[in-house]
Amino acid sequence: MLSTTGAPGVLFGPAFQDEIGLERNGAAVVDGHVARHSDDVAETVGLAHGFVEQGSDDAPVRVSGRPLELRGEAETAEDTLFFIDKELQMETCRIVVATTEAAVPRPVRQGKFVIHAALYSHPDMAVEKTFFLETFGCQMNVHDSEKVIGTLQQQGYSQVDTEEAADLILYNTCSIRDKAEQKVFNRLNDTKKLLKQGKRFGVLGCVAQQEGEAIFERAPYVSLVSGSASYRRLPEMLARLEAGERRIAGLDDRQTDETFETEFTARTNPYRGYITIIEGCDKFCAYCVVPYTRGKERSRTSTSVLAEARRMAESGYTEIQLLGQNVNSYRDPEGKRSFAELLAAVGEIEGIRRVRFTTSHPRDFTRDIVDAIEAVPTLCNHVHLPVQSGSTTTLRRMQREYTREQYLERIGWVKESRRPISVTTDIIVGFPGETVAEFEETLGLLETVQYDAVFAFKYSPRPNTPALVMIDAISDEEKGKRLQVLLDRQREWQRSNYSKRIGQIVEVAVEGHNTQRGQVNGRTSENITLNFVPRGPILPAPGSYEQVEVTQSFPNSLVGRAV
Repeated sequence: MLSTTGAPGVLFGPAFQDEIGLERNGAAVVDGHVARHSDDVAETVGLAHGFVEQGSDDAPVRVSGRPLELRGEAETAEDTLFFIDKELQMETCRIVVATTEAAVPRPVRQGKFVIHAALYSHPDMAVEKTFFLETFGCQMNVHDSEKVIGTLQQQGYSQVDTEEAADLILYNTCSIRDKAEQKVFNRLNDTKKLLKQGKRFGVLGCVAQQEGEAIFERAPYVSLVSGSASYRRLPEMLARLEAGERRIAGLDDRQTDETFETEFTARTNPYRGYITIIEGCDKFCAYCVVPYTRGKERSRTSTSVLAEARRMAESGYTEIQLLGQNVNSYRDPEGKRSFAELLAAVGEIEGIRRVRFTTSHPRDFTRDIVDAIEAVPTLCNHVHLPVQSGSTTTLRRMQREYTREQYLERIGWVKESRRPISVTTDIIVGFPGETVAEFEETLGLLETVQYDAVFAFKYSPRPNTPALVMIDAISDEEKGKRLQVLLDRQREWQRSNYSKRIGQIVEVAVEGHNTQRGQVNGRTSENITLNFVPRGPILPAPGSYEQVEVTQSFPNSLVGRAV
């Protein structure tokens, strides 16, 4: 007769194998607790995801109503029990059993086995839960991951550095580029071998929202699929995952009015932090998938944004970056502050040295934003204003809702500022229908505006977007040529613009050290990288600020010495 003590070290003999019909391969002890149900031949096996119960010889083993098959595997030092989902033909749980000399009076295949103490789980015992999270894409995704990590930690999970060390493996995905979803499936395919160790997988972010429950069909070993609009439901979804549900989907539609606000944000930088003030997008540019993956525009109250900014300042943060797909489309639900007024209010918080914001949409870029930068010294001398094309005709096909002339009007406001404000932008080359003349208009815009940096990309079709049905007659080779021409042209303008800063004394936020070069790495208010030589042998600490004279320039960075 079997018994259970509910503690590691319980021994089970061959009779246990006979009663539940396992082959005599030594894999006879489970990661959990075993209990007798009176006199019938029934075993309850505790799993990390719930319970599996076999009531009789005829009844299949099940988890959450799905039939399972028991398989065993004998190894040199350990023995393993598999639970195979017979419908999906995939492993749902692996239980490793270690042998000990004291517990094995006969050869392994006929001996007794002891539960490996490190892997033993009892319903009444606290078990360490670990997770691994990899982030793809933009700053919004990076900050979303900080909030996801904080939420997981609040739910009792510990973050680990590798997939191999994690119980739960998560990928926070981006779909802004071509074939982004394929990268995710390739990564999943690379790591699915870890299923044999009982790992669970989750796909988060834009690819999750874009592909939806089709991910379960393509990668049936994935247990959780959640778009960013559903992150506020993470505690509930984690509880369901731990209770044994095999397929959990958080795919809120575009109509949600809720934002993901949490005090449990695991910020990765102790000096510079992000605050999301608006989520989603209502612009529906012809090439962009964001409105379909992040939902409609919905803003946080200015009260909650300022409260978070004050908490950050009190915790020692000196730089805050306000985030949104279209950050300047912010509309205060309380009606208290415009975007420019919120920007100024954050900049006036005691302890804050720098405030940035990204990304702005030209249609909603108003003169009062420039006025705020002029009036509040802590607002950085930098505006990122994506133009995408210098041709009004192309902009119309892109559904950008402004013309070249309207864009240049906004650039004029910036250039007229009493403070020198750096301008950077995004550009797409090779959009369907873009003629050589239209591309030349974009090159001309580089000279007119004199950007300090340009982030340029070849057009690539994205699912669900209006541009998908446009005739894309421009070859990939031609797109590549145009991209290189643009980058070469911009490089020369940057070389010229950066050289004009030689001799200036600027404030630099210290980010790190390059000990091989004897330099300190930092960033100016204009968001330009500046590497400088310190004044003495003691290096300034990351998060501190130094006055630096610019002594040399390169196309993408500056060099200087502390003064």
